[in-house]
Amino acid sequence: MKKIYLAAAALAGALMSAGATQGAQTDVAPVNLDSAHPLPDGSLEDVKNRFRQLTLAANRHDAAAIEKMFWDSPSALLVAKSVDPAEGSWAGFWGSESVAHKLQDIYAAGTLTLFPDWAKLKVVGISSTVAQTYAPMKIAVSYGGQDPSPRPFIMIIQWLNLDGQWKIASEIILPVPSP
Repeated sequence: MKKIYLAAAALAGALMSAGATQGAQTDVAPVNLDSAHPLPDGSLEDVKNRFRQLTLAANRHDAAAIEKMFWDSPSALLVAKSVDPAEGSWAGFWGSESVAHKLQDIYAAGTLTLFPDWAKLKVVGISSTVAQTYAPMKIAVSYGGQDPSPRPFIMIIQWLNLDGQWKIASEIILPVPSP
């Protein structure tokens, strides 16, 4: 479990340092992030509504509805619990078919209920066609032999606006360790 968090911390550090280095190598003026709003409030609300639809579909075990919410691309990504020892405890599932298969496996295992902390849901615009949701939540899931008692997770989703519809490009589900 600690390896997952160390890997996530290392990735976050690499991304932050890459961003700082990249900015230092260009002649572009720095952006005031407090005033940068690449998406209007209406678009942010659309993404929030798509997230609500996702959680409702997940709690109904409606894999078909969720599959339609994902970007139809080999680059679509779902990071979730794995039952294959070769993949480790958690793995990335790339591409629409792999994501669909993984969702079906999770639902077939039984219990899956999402309990988002709606007060802490954060939606931000990254660009005019990319948004991100950050959602602390409790998840009750029995997949992979897990105890189905609700436990804390963080769900981070990158959304792409394709032809006026927000699609999930990547969904990363991270367990929160006990203090």
